[in-house]
Amino acid sequence: MSAAAFFDLDRTLLPRASGPALSQAFREVGVLSGTRIPGEELMEGLMFGIFDLIGETKPSMLLAKQGVRFSKGWNAELVAEAGKIAASRLVDDVLPYARTEMEKHRREGRDLVIATTSPDYLVRPLAEALGFDDIVATRYASTDGVFDGSVDGHYVWGKGKLTAVREWVEANGVDMAESYAYSDSWYDLPLLKAVGHPVAVNPDPRLAVAATARRWPVRYFDSPEGVPQFAGVEPLRALSMLARPELVPYARFDFAGLKHVPEQGPAIIAANHRSYFDVYALAAILSKRGRLARFISKREIFDAPLVGSIVTAMGAIPVDRGSGSDAPLVAAAEALDAGEVVVILPQGTIPRGRAFFNPQMTGRPGAVRLQRMTGAPIVPVSLWGTENVWPRSARVPNMANIVHPPKVRARVGEALRLPDGISSEDGMELVMSSIFDLHPPQGKVAHVPTPEELARTFPPNSSDDPSNSSEDPSSSSESDESASGS
Repeated sequence: MSAAAFFDLDRTLLPRASGPALSQAFREVGVLSGTRIPGEELMEGLMFGIFDLIGETKPSMLLAKQGVRFSKGWNAELVAEAGKIAASRLVDDVLPYARTEMEKHRREGRDLVIATTSPDYLVRPLAEALGFDDIVATRYASTDGVFDGSVDGHYVWGKGKLTAVREWVEANGVDMAESYAYSDSWYDLPLLKAVGHPVAVNPDPRLAVAATARRWPVRYFDSPEGVPQFAGVEPLRALSMLARPELVPYARFDFAGLKHVPEQGPAIIAANHRSYFDVYALAAILSKRGRLARFISKREIFDAPLVGSIVTAMGAIPVDRGSGSDAPLVAAAEALDAGEVVVILPQGTIPRGRAFFNPQMTGRPGAVRLQRMTGAPIVPVSLWGTENVWPRSARVPNMANIVHPPKVRARVGEALRLPDGISSEDGMELVMSSIFDLHPPQGKVAHVPTPEELARTFPPNSSDDPSNSSEDPSSSSESDESASGS
């Protein structure tokens, strides 16, 4: 037997109720009067606003059920036209990670089915536009092309939805035990319990409790898998509000070229790496463009107490250096396919010792591979001066320096689309040279560091730190070279 993935519509595939879009379309085709009675718009907004906030309630669903009776006398052709108009507007509202989840099921050979209380005439054109295989939706009965105010079959809600889905399963030879179901609503608990793989999506309060008790996965289709939300807000979005230069008096920021960061759609930000403060500088750039980003970070950060939980909640992507695993690229590609920004530091780590002062940079080909996988543009970014705010030799940035704060210079270059057939090595060389071209003049020439400057490039108490050795640092290059290659 085959398997299927059943998706609810409102507050699951879509971020909110589809009702307002359908109501507007009804007015456009003349099914509903274009003139609203006093207070009608306010009441409609209040009703759908409550639904968007807390999901289905029994009173609201009983009211929706009465809508079947109100449809008596409507022209079925005009209703179908309104459904197509509404669907054409709703298709762009489908949540980004709902699309990636749908694609995953397509690759794995499962049927895609929308299972919703919403009327068939709305859902079918939307399902076709999204590439679904079928729908299980409430059908309004009609006679001679006119709705008669009754339901043809089941009212697809609660136990009625489970019954309708079971009939579809039996007719299509699908195994419920191997199937998936996605919903936000407590009232879909019968269906969720009936499949082998239930997933609570943006759950209402009661479903959230039920999902936690049953250890079901909880997803939010506007965020990557594993990223929680609190009161509907992802932690990264809340933290991005703090990535504002005026909130950091111990550094001055000099930004240019921000227009090259696209305001929407996927992008790969590739930047050089000089300090732990680079992350904040990049976040500030993206915040100015109204974008969130998924940072690709080394696994050690995720394994650290507390900090690991924070970066996981922010949707960062872990990399096991030296493992050869493609999992980070797959996760990054999924984020890009969802229209997000992915930040990658091709050097992999902050150079140590003399390598820190070498203007020639080398990078790993992750950004090139990501562009090949997704087609997303690579946006080069040059960072300079972040090491003066937070040198590698310090455990925290120097937040006391507010009288003469160091300047952080950031330049964003034009997006790169690498030529077809270019090798990973040549592609990466092009990316790194694009970053190099954005550097200030002092960043393009070799610099002979002092012992103090060298010491600032090593972690605290590092055995490679020349200040911890009696040897002449100018004669010791082996440790620097090995460290820069780590």
